[in-house]
Amino acid sequence: MTQSLIEPIHAIKVDGAWTASIDYHISLEPVGRRVRGFLNGVPVVDSLSARVMREKGHLPVYYFPRADVAAECLRPTDHHTYCPHKGDASYWTVSAGSKAVENGAWAYLEPYPHLAALADLVAFYWKAMDEWWEEDEQVFVHARDPRKSIAVVECFRPVEVVLDGTVLASTRRARTLHETDLPARYYIPPEDVRSDLLAPSETRTRCPYKGEAVYWSARLPERTVEDVVWSYPRPIAECPRIASLMCFFNEVVDDILVDGVPQAKTRTPWSRD
Repeated sequence: MTQSLIEPIHAIKVDGAWTASIDYHISLEPVGRRVRGFLNGVPVVDSLSARVMREKGHLPVYYFPRADVAAECLRPTDHHTYCPHKGDASYWTVSAGSKAVENGAWAYLEPYPHLAALADLVAFYWKAMDEWWEEDEQVFVHARDPRKSIAVVECFRPVEVVLDGTVLASTRRARTLHETDLPARYYIPPEDVRSDLLAPSETRTRCPYKGEAVYWSARLPERTVEDVVWSYPRPIAECPRIASLMCFFNEVVDDILVDGVPQAKTRTPWSRD
């Protein structure tokens, strides 16, 4: 049994012909849930008709019908930007009570024809709001992608994590997390990790699909490698099977071996070179 790096193939129909190359893609899809954004306790946006823009190279972004945005919270500015894929964007300062975020919202009032639906939609920078909610669950970091999927499966093959020639973890009880557009991640029981070589980190991150992560750094004889492994002590309801398991960055360690085979390395937002 062999393993090789398998690149995803994307296909799109152009002028009646299929091609395996996409130079750029943008999609605007319904969220299907109530989405609210609060600034200073004020519901600046409350929508049952929100859409998510998925754009190559960008995080997902909520777009809302203008009728679902509190007009009194928006003040137009002279700021404008140009996107070669969408057109010219106009901006508003977002304010509620004593808080104001300059150029915190934007819209394409005259978008290119292929995105005509944008003409009636408004988007916000994520940090322009204090809180974002989908239905009655708070969302962190960025809008959730409706096409994102996460699956966690048992893996009884031997898994080893090696850094600087030292085995940091060895297990036959890993759980593999498969997440759309990202490499497989191996979550390992803490009992199978060399905790004596790890030191807790103050780093905390949030994922809109998994929850809040805590981190450890590896302390090796020759060096310390910061934030090499993470865990979700209390993941959100969709991911209970990874609770308190530990996952190492394949981008940082020398190798993660499964059945003795090094796992393919790909560049991700967490690559460090």
